[in-house]
Amino acid sequence: MSLNTDKLTNNKVWLAPLAGITDKPYRTICKECGADVVVSEMISVDGLIYNTDHSLEYANFDDSQRPFGIQLFGSDPQIFKKAIKIALTKEPDFIDINMGCPVKKVVKRGAGSALMTTPDIAVRIVSEIKNVLSPLNIPLSVKFRSGWDMFSTNFLEFGTKMQTAGADIICLHPRTRSQMFAGKSKWDLITKLKNEVSIPVIGNGDITSIEDVRSMKKISGCDSVMIGRGIMGNPWLFTLIHEFLQNKKIIQVSTEEKLRIIKRHLELMINEKGEKKAVMEMRTHFSHYTKGLRGSARIRESINRAYDIDRIILLIENLFRSQ
Repeated sequence: MSLNTDKLTNNKVWLAPLAGITDKPYRTICKECGADVVVSEMISVDGLIYNTDHSLEYANFDDSQRPFGIQLFGSDPQIFKKAIKIALTKEPDFIDINMGCPVKKVVKRGAGSALMTTPDIAVRIVSEIKNVLSPLNIPLSVKFRSGWDMFSTNFLEFGTKMQTAGADIICLHPRTRSQMFAGKSKWDLITKLKNEVSIPVIGNGDITSIEDVRSMKKISGCDSVMIGRGIMGNPWLFTLIHEFLQNKKIIQVSTEEKLRIIKRHLELMINEKGEKKAVMEMRTHFSHYTKGLRGSARIRESINRAYDIDRIILLIENLFRSQ
């Protein structure tokens, strides 16, 4: 299956891969709310080789989620070469390589943002994958940070190398690895990268509102934006942004619509994972959905002790309607 990169990058809004958050049910919710492009949770290429069935579960999706990408991470070009063929059995619309994850257990393996310290390996990874994807006309994107720390902000050189190696799209989160998620992302760095390369650039980092999207696009000139942590417990942000970008309208999402989306999310989780597992995993999402609401701490405590679906829904409804 092939896909023109314009359909992925021309003024689109992407859902970022978030481990433990953007599973199949939540991607469906975000897609229904207006996300243009969604990506799987980060999947280990070593896992695809040595624990294939379990790892491939993270890549499950249905056609309603297209265009859909699978994000992979690792540090060995040859393992990537083998793993990509397994990932392609899921028939994604594109492949994304994570070279920006700052988490310790990832970087200590030489993967994620650690690859920015070994650009030659990063180039070999992209080249190996591009050799597989090119005959299939499947786009390849690469996501990375501004550098390892403030003394090695090599994103311009790194982005150029990724383009030369075969990346069709690049995404910049303009923080260093050492910053993790602290401080403010520097959107002007996206501008510099956009001016340096000829392939589409996706901007990522600190988008929590329509105004953030407008500002990032104005400051950076990025082709599209990617939303990560700002969408946790807030999938209707896609609705607001999509309506503004498409129709230049600023709308509000009602309490009843938010409740409908939350209940739809719970329903999808139960259908996908069964009631017991869904209740356990939804606790994380309920924590995000209720954050900042008056009396939410007490309600979260009750939800975390509850196993009855009707009881949980009633608690959520009463909380939202009491605001």
